[in-house]
Amino acid sequence: MFDIHSITLGKDITAEDISEDLEFLDDWEERYRYIIDLGKQLPELPDELKTEDRFVRGCQSQVWLETDYDSDADTLYLAVDSDALIVKGLAAIVLSALNRQSPQAIHDYDMDAFFDRIDLLNHLSPTRGNGLRAMVGKIKQQAQSLTA
Repeated sequence: MFDIHSITLGKDITAEDISEDLEFLDDWEERYRYIIDLGKQLPELPDELKTEDRFVRGCQSQVWLETDYDSDADTLYLAVDSDALIVKGLAAIVLSALNRQSPQAIHDYDMDAFFDRIDLLNHLSPTRGNGLRAMVGKIKQQAQSLTA
């Protein structure tokens, strides 16, 4: 049974943790392995959640985003799945920063500054970078709809 609330990225593993881990690794080959390992921690979305409305457009790979908003806690829970391991890893990086946050905090978070800090976009192909931005854009769009 899929439980979006069980995804602990953003709680147990934060963006700061990932930044520190990446800094510790010597080269980008090691960093890619680390990113792929992060992606392996993400649960697979059930097929019934891989629908057109959850599909992230602009990604080179197939990517789906599931969200659940807890209005009492003002918390947005996120789950991302992809058919590519590296993309699942990139999604894990995004979730480390945005999962389990309020819609306003998600809206306000500067993902570009975070990507710059970990020097991520310089080591991705342009199409992969565009897909990563599309994923972040869809999450921020979901959060924006909850703050309006």
